[in-house]
Amino acid sequence: MQPEFWLERWREGRIGFHREEVMPLLVQYWPALALPAGGRVFVPLAGKSLDMIWLAAQGHPVLGAELSPLAVQQFFEENGLHPQVTDTPAGRLHAVDGIELMLGDVFALDAATLATCEAVYDRAALIALPPELRTRYADEIYGRLPVGCRGLLITLEYPQPEKNGPPFSVDEAEVQRLFANRWDIERLERRDILASEASFRAEGVTALHTAVYRLRKRA
Repeated sequence: MQPEFWLERWREGRIGFHREEVMPLLVQYWPALALPAGGRVFVPLAGKSLDMIWLAAQGHPVLGAELSPLAVQQFFEENGLHPQVTDTPAGRLHAVDGIELMLGDVFALDAATLATCEAVYDRAALIALPPELRTRYADEIYGRLPVGCRGLLITLEYPQPEKNGPPFSVDEAEVQRLFANRWDIERLERRDILASEASFRAEGVTALHTAVYRLRKRA
Protein backbone atom coordinates (compact mmCIF):
# COMPACT_ATOMS: atom_id res chain seq x y z
CA MET A 1 0.00 0.00 0.00
CA GLN A 2 1.63 3.20 -1.19
CA PRO A 3 1.79 6.46 0.83
CA GLU A 4 -0.26 8.19 -1.87
CA PHE A 5 -3.25 6.05 -0.87
CA TRP A 6 -3.37 7.67 2.57
CA LEU A 7 -2.53 11.14 1.33
CA GLU A 8 -5.47 10.93 -1.07
CA ARG A 9 -7.80 9.70 1.70
CA TRP A 10 -6.96 12.80 3.74
CA ARG A 11 -7.29 15.14 0.76
CA GLU A 12 -10.72 13.72 -0.04
CA GLY A 13 -11.83 13.66 3.60
CA ARG A 14 -12.37 9.89 3.54
CA ILE A 15 -11.23 9.41 7.12
CA GLY A 16 -13.87 7.19 8.63
CA PHE A 17 -11.14 5.76 10.87
CA HIS A 18 -10.92 9.10 12.72
CA ARG A 19 -12.91 9.30 15.94
CA GLU A 20 -14.41 12.55 17.21
CA GLU A 21 -13.88 11.43 20.79
CA VAL A 22 -11.23 9.65 22.83
CA MET A 23 -11.22 5.89 22.26
CA PRO A 24 -13.16 4.31 25.17
CA LEU A 25 -10.93 1.23 25.11
CA LEU A 26 -7.91 3.46 25.68
CA VAL A 27 -9.51 5.03 28.75
CA GLN A 28 -10.61 1.62 30.06
CA TYR A 29 -7.37 -0.30 29.57
CA TRP A 30 -4.58 2.26 29.75
CA PRO A 31 -4.25 1.79 33.54
CA ALA A 32 -3.42 -1.89 32.88
CA LEU A 33 -0.03 -0.79 31.54
CA ALA A 34 0.86 0.83 34.91
CA LEU A 35 3.02 3.35 33.10
CA PRO A 36 4.39 5.97 35.51
CA ALA A 37 3.55 9.62 34.86
CA GLY A 38 6.25 11.08 32.67
CA GLY A 39 6.62 7.91 30.61
CA ARG A 40 6.83 8.82 26.93
CA VAL A 41 4.25 7.23 24.63
CA PHE A 42 4.71 6.51 20.94
CA VAL A 43 1.57 6.76 18.76
CA PRO A 44 2.24 5.44 15.23
CA LEU A 45 0.10 6.52 12.25
CA ALA A 46 -1.49 8.99 14.62
CA GLY A 47 -3.66 11.00 12.22
CA LYS A 48 -5.32 13.76 14.23
CA SER A 49 -6.38 11.45 17.02
CA LEU A 50 -7.72 13.01 20.21
CA ASP A 51 -6.15 10.07 22.01
CA MET A 52 -2.87 12.03 21.93
CA ILE A 53 -4.52 14.88 23.84
CA TRP A 54 -5.85 12.41 26.41
CA LEU A 55 -2.48 10.71 26.88
CA ALA A 56 -0.74 14.06 27.36
CA ALA A 57 -3.39 14.98 29.96
CA GLN A 58 -2.43 11.85 31.91
CA GLY A 59 1.08 13.24 32.25
CA HIS A 60 2.68 11.35 29.37
CA PRO A 61 4.85 13.10 26.78
CA VAL A 62 3.59 11.91 23.37
CA LEU A 63 5.50 11.20 20.18
CA GLY A 64 3.15 10.71 17.24
CA ALA A 65 4.09 9.84 13.67
CA GLU A 66 1.88 10.81 10.73
CA LEU A 67 2.35 10.83 6.96
CA SER A 68 -0.32 13.36 5.96
CA PRO A 69 0.40 17.11 6.21
CA LEU A 70 -3.36 17.72 6.33
CA ALA A 71 -3.77 15.45 9.33
CA VAL A 72 -0.98 17.22 11.21
CA GLN A 73 -2.32 20.66 10.30
CA GLN A 74 -5.87 19.76 11.34
CA PHE A 75 -4.73 18.21 14.62
CA PHE A 76 -3.13 21.42 15.83
CA GLU A 77 -5.75 23.78 14.37
CA GLU A 78 -8.73 21.87 15.75
CA ASN A 79 -7.16 21.72 19.20
CA GLY A 80 -6.06 25.37 19.25
CA LEU A 81 -2.39 24.48 19.50
CA HIS A 82 0.52 26.39 17.98
CA PRO A 83 3.54 24.09 17.71
CA GLN A 84 7.17 24.87 17.17
CA VAL A 85 8.34 23.21 13.96
CA THR A 86 11.80 21.73 13.44
CA ASP A 87 13.17 19.83 10.46
CA THR A 88 14.88 16.56 11.43
CA PRO A 89 16.34 13.61 9.48
CA ALA A 90 13.12 11.66 10.20
CA GLY A 91 10.73 14.41 9.12
CA ARG A 92 9.24 17.70 10.28
CA LEU A 93 8.72 17.69 14.04
CA HIS A 94 5.83 19.70 15.52
CA ALA A 95 6.03 20.18 19.29
CA VAL A 96 3.76 21.86 21.83
CA ASP A 97 2.42 21.18 25.35
CA GLY A 98 4.00 17.75 25.77
CA ILE A 99 2.97 16.51 22.32
CA GLU A 100 5.44 15.93 19.50
CA LEU A 101 4.01 14.97 16.11
CA MET A 102 6.45 13.92 13.41
CA LEU A 103 5.31 14.57 9.85
CA GLY A 104 6.96 11.89 7.75
CA ASP A 105 7.29 8.19 7.04
CA VAL A 106 7.02 6.13 10.24
CA PHE A 107 9.74 3.82 8.89
CA ALA A 108 12.16 6.77 8.93
CA LEU A 109 12.08 6.88 12.74
CA ASP A 110 15.37 5.47 13.98
CA ALA A 111 16.19 3.60 17.19
CA ALA A 112 17.59 6.72 18.83
CA THR A 113 14.27 8.52 18.34
CA LEU A 114 12.23 5.63 19.73
CA ALA A 115 14.65 4.66 22.52
CA THR A 116 13.06 7.11 24.96
CA CYS A 117 9.53 5.75 24.44
CA GLU A 118 8.39 3.72 27.42
CA ALA A 119 5.08 2.74 25.83
CA VAL A 120 3.38 2.39 22.47
CA TYR A 121 -0.32 2.93 21.80
CA ASP A 122 -1.43 1.30 18.56
CA ARG A 123 -5.12 1.73 17.74
CA ALA A 124 -5.15 2.23 13.99
CA ALA A 125 -1.63 1.53 12.76
CA LEU A 126 -1.22 -2.25 12.63
CA ILE A 127 -4.71 -2.78 11.18
CA ALA A 128 -4.06 -0.11 8.55
CA LEU A 129 -1.24 -2.13 6.99
CA PRO A 130 -1.47 -5.03 4.53
CA PRO A 131 0.21 -8.31 5.53
CA GLU A 132 3.59 -7.66 3.91
CA LEU A 133 3.92 -4.28 5.61
CA ARG A 134 2.69 -5.59 8.97
CA THR A 135 5.69 -7.89 9.19
CA ARG A 136 8.10 -5.08 8.33
CA TYR A 137 6.34 -2.74 10.77
CA ALA A 138 6.58 -5.23 13.64
CA ASP A 139 10.22 -6.05 12.91
CA GLU A 140 11.46 -2.51 12.32
CA ILE A 141 9.29 -0.11 14.30
CA TYR A 142 8.44 -2.29 17.30
CA GLY A 143 11.96 -3.68 16.98
CA ARG A 144 13.43 -0.22 17.65
CA LEU A 145 11.46 0.28 20.86
CA PRO A 146 13.47 -0.35 24.04
CA VAL A 147 13.42 -3.40 26.28
CA GLY A 148 10.73 -3.02 28.92
CA CYS A 149 8.52 -0.94 26.64
CA ARG A 150 4.81 -1.51 27.30
CA GLY A 151 2.15 -1.55 24.63
CA LEU A 152 -1.60 -1.25 24.24
CA LEU A 153 -2.67 -2.74 20.91
CA ILE A 154 -6.23 -2.63 19.57
CA THR A 155 -7.18 -4.78 16.57
CA LEU A 156 -10.19 -5.77 14.47
CA GLU A 157 -11.17 -9.29 13.44
CA TYR A 158 -13.56 -10.13 10.60
CA PRO A 159 -13.67 -12.54 7.64
CA GLN A 160 -11.09 -10.86 5.40
CA PRO A 161 -12.66 -12.04 2.10
CA GLU A 162 -15.82 -10.10 2.99
CA LYS A 163 -14.11 -6.68 2.89
CA ASN A 164 -11.18 -5.00 1.23
CA GLY A 165 -9.05 -3.33 3.89
CA PRO A 166 -7.98 -1.06 5.34
CA PRO A 167 -8.73 -1.54 8.10
CA PHE A 168 -7.57 -5.13 7.83
CA SER A 169 -8.45 -8.09 9.98
CA VAL A 170 -5.65 -9.02 12.40
CA ASP A 171 -6.55 -11.99 14.59
CA GLU A 172 -4.77 -13.28 17.69
CA ALA A 173 -2.73 -15.80 15.74
CA GLU A 174 -1.39 -12.95 13.62
CA VAL A 175 -0.56 -10.89 16.70
CA GLN A 176 1.34 -13.85 18.12
CA ARG A 177 3.18 -14.39 14.85
CA LEU A 178 4.25 -10.78 14.64
CA PHE A 179 5.26 -10.12 18.22
CA ALA A 180 5.70 -13.25 20.33
CA ASN A 181 9.41 -13.58 19.57
CA ARG A 182 10.17 -10.29 21.38
CA TRP A 183 7.09 -9.33 23.36
CA ASP A 184 4.99 -10.83 26.13
CA ILE A 185 1.38 -10.71 24.96
CA GLU A 186 -1.81 -10.76 27.00
CA ARG A 187 -5.26 -10.38 25.48
CA LEU A 188 -7.34 -8.17 27.77
CA GLU A 189 -10.63 -8.25 25.88
CA ARG A 190 -12.37 -9.45 22.74
CA ARG A 191 -15.87 -8.19 22.01
CA ASP A 192 -18.47 -8.36 19.23
CA ILE A 193 -19.00 -4.89 17.73
CA LEU A 194 -20.81 -5.70 14.48
CA ALA A 195 -24.12 -4.24 15.66
CA SER A 196 -22.52 -0.83 16.19
CA GLU A 197 -20.58 -0.70 12.90
CA ALA A 198 -23.07 0.08 10.13
CA SER A 199 -20.38 0.64 7.50
CA PHE A 200 -19.07 -2.90 7.93
CA ARG A 201 -22.57 -4.36 7.76
CA ALA A 202 -23.25 -2.34 4.60
CA GLU A 203 -20.24 -3.99 2.97
CA GLY A 204 -21.59 -7.43 3.79
CA VAL A 205 -19.35 -8.24 6.75
CA THR A 206 -21.02 -10.97 8.78
CA ALA A 207 -18.83 -10.94 11.92
CA LEU A 208 -16.73 -8.22 13.54
CA HIS A 209 -14.82 -8.19 16.81
CA THR A 210 -12.35 -5.85 18.42
CA ALA A 211 -9.55 -7.14 20.63
CA VAL A 212 -7.25 -5.39 23.10
CA TYR A 213 -3.75 -6.64 23.96
CA ARG A 214 -1.22 -5.66 26.57
CA LEU A 215 2.39 -6.02 25.40
CA ARG A 216 5.75 -5.85 27.16
CA LYS A 217 9.10 -6.12 25.39
CA ARG A 218 11.44 -8.77 26.76
CA ALA A 219 15.19 -8.50 27.16
